[in-house]
Amino acid sequence: MTVADRIRTLADETSFVLLAREGSDSVELLTGDLVDVENLADIPLGEGEDRREVFALVPYRQVRERGFEAQDDGAPLRCLVVREHLHLPFDEVRAALPSEPIDLHDGGFDLSDEDYAAIVERVIADEIGRGEGANFVIRRDYTATIDTTAPNAERIAALTWFRALLEHERGAYWTFAVVTPGVIAVGASPEAHVVAQDGVVTMNPISGTFRHPAGGSTVATLTEFLSSTKETEELFMVVDEELKMMSAVCADGGRITGPHLKQMSRLTHTEYMLRGRSRLDPRDILRETMFAPTVTGSPMQNACTVIRRHERKPRGYYSGVAALFTPNGEGGHDLDAPILIRTVYLDAGALSVPVGATLVRHSEPAGEVGETHGKAAGVLGAIGAVARDAVAEERADADAPGDGRTPGDDPGIQRLLASRNARLAEFWINPQDGAPAAETSVPFAGRTAVVVDAEDRFTTMLAHQLRHLGLSVRILSWAQAREEELDAADLVVAGPGPGDPRDGSSPRIARMREVVARRRADGRPLLAVCLSHQILADGLGIRLAALASPHQGLQKSVPVFGEDASIGFYNTFTARVAPGTTAVGIADVSADPVTGDVFALRGPGFASVQGHLESILSRDGMATLQRLVSHALG
Repeated sequence: MTVADRIRTLADETSFVLLAREGSDSVELLTGDLVDVENLADIPLGEGEDRREVFALVPYRQVRERGFEAQDDGAPLRCLVVREHLHLPFDEVRAALPSEPIDLHDGGFDLSDEDYAAIVERVIADEIGRGEGANFVIRRDYTATIDTTAPNAERIAALTWFRALLEHERGAYWTFAVVTPGVIAVGASPEAHVVAQDGVVTMNPISGTFRHPAGGSTVATLTEFLSSTKETEELFMVVDEELKMMSAVCADGGRITGPHLKQMSRLTHTEYMLRGRSRLDPRDILRETMFAPTVTGSPMQNACTVIRRHERKPRGYYSGVAALFTPNGEGGHDLDAPILIRTVYLDAGALSVPVGATLVRHSEPAGEVGETHGKAAGVLGAIGAVARDAVAEERADADAPGDGRTPGDDPGIQRLLASRNARLAEFWINPQDGAPAAETSVPFAGRTAVVVDAEDRFTTMLAHQLRHLGLSVRILSWAQAREEELDAADLVVAGPGPGDPRDGSSPRIARMREVVARRRADGRPLLAVCLSHQILADGLGIRLAALASPHQGLQKSVPVFGEDASIGFYNTFTARVAPGTTAVGIADVSADPVTGDVFALRGPGFASVQGHLESILSRDGMATLQRLVSHALG
């Protein structure tokens, strides 16, 4: 059977996947048997000689496996157990696919621009403004219908749109068409959420959206985009959030490289690459990395709660992943899993294109509304459902020197990108050894620590840093940390978390108050971070207050007991003393000389810090952490 004949039979095929991966000159065709499973652990990979290749569509609702909130829409965790995996010549597949345009009817957003803008305002005021997190992604859907009276109309539409993406979208990590009963998805995802191959885990946080202007991008327009405070801070925040995940699954915590430009036909993003080593089952890696902060927010657990509060319907597969598990030569499976964004879904003639904007403290409602329009138009234009901007199909000749380079290759643009790393912690840029160092080379070898997680997985990064200082570290959630486990540790680290430290109704904050107060009462070593720093301050009689403007993803150089330190802050509340105060009772105070905002505390057996020393924004994080731990341990 020729390639053309095989492609023509797909309109009658019950289930199949077409896949074109970045940098490949072939299109992959996967066929096999469908099975829907309940949990990631149930994905039927098999073992030993019975190992199988499996393609899985993972819906957003699976995030409940991490204990996070999500509306349960019943979207199946759908697995195609592969019987046949063909690699077909790209050009032959493209030529064989249908190309007659598919007309859309009754198109428009499910939420009006005014309604979406109002949600943006509420999230900024009620969530970010009240300390619930640093950034949140709220979606809306472009919806339409197609004519389904012709035989196999939906399958033909999927094949048509897949061809259009192959022809008109560039820079996608995966271009794909997934056709199964009741679930059809066609997309061009720019982002590899998580890849595990030969023991190396890679994540690819992408953020910022620059919609190419008429005439194409130029050095000037790219410079303006890259100079945006919102865009820069947005990327740093998602890198921090994905490093939390990397630190949970990788022994070496993860190393960042970049940043780079991710240039597509109509949009440009900025990206980093994170790499680390892991021996976990790929299904466990996927579970611990559900889902990308670029399409949810941070901290991840509370982002899911905020999404539940503000989105009016379940997410389906939007922000989930497509995952291909492939048997490897070591007796296990490799994993390749891009994010399900820039995707068209089709069910019973109803089309939807979910898109979202990342809301941060600098967000303007009109700008976020415009971002959703740009993302939807990019998808619809790529599949030919709306008129394409011809200039978006190619570089602007005036800015391309004729040798294949783009405005993004301009030396000035590259210098502007590279300059971002000067702000970041070398600890996360340099290679890391995951094993604790030898006793002679670290200050706290042989000591133990328990980190109490108050629902912000910054604790995984913090634990990784503590291990590099020689400590043997366990992480326990606030709800599971038993007194005997805390008492047995040389050091208790009361961790960060979302919310108002003054909230008397929160069981989580009440428990963190107990942890801090009991440790202090016993005179045992304690380090308190961010939310727990505020709780400690309150216990010392220091006033707590809301900041006039949240410090979410903000880098500041602040005094920490005689030394200035560049630290990343993610706080909406602060402990505050009278300007010039250097001590309160038994505690030494390091505070802003003008506002009195408290950056750090120390006293007999305890120390605390408002900032996140583990953040990529904390250039002096490791040195400051060592100083504070040394004081607490005595």
